[in-house]
Formats: sequence, structure tokens, C-alpha cells
Amino acid sequence: MPKSETLHIRLSPELKTAAEVTLNQMGLTTSDAVNIFLRQVVNSQSIPFAIKNRVPNDVTLAAMMEAETIAAELDAGTRKGYNSVKDLMSDLNA
Repeated sequence: MPKSETLHIRLSPELKTAAEVTLNQMGLTTSDAVNIFLRQVVNSQSIPFAIKNRVPNDVTLAAMMEAETIAAELDAGTRKGYNSVKDLMSDLNA
């Protein structure tokens, strides 16, 4: 058997248990899954899946709410908008 290395990682007990249950249902050990992941990282020279944060953080949520407010004000005519930088600069210089 080829020489192997040990990898120590920190994760929450809940995540470890949930992952083990899921992997076990697929017939894999956690070690199998980590090996598959790392082989794909090497083969693709990237993370082999899209990393998405499904819940925006507080800053992003605030920006989204601000954008919705601005869009509503533009639609209602209570906020001035510009169609070009030239129009904006003309207004700023006036």
C-alpha cells in the first residue's frame, strides 16, 4: 500500500455527524470524500463546484433594500436619475 498522510481539520460536531450520515448513505467514508474532493481540485486546478452563499449578509441585505428604495423612487419620480454620465455632469456643474 502506498504511503499516506494524515490531514487534521476542525469542524463542528453537527457538521461532522451530518456529513458522515450522508456519505455513509452514498457508500463513502469521510476520508473517501475528502480524497475525491482533493483529486478534483488537482485535476481542475480549482474548487470543483460553485461556492454560493444562499443567505446574504447584513451589508448585502442593506444594499439590496437601498437599491429597491432607489428603484421605487425613480419609478415614482421622487428621485432624479440620469441616462448618461454627460447628463449627470451637466447637472452637477449647473
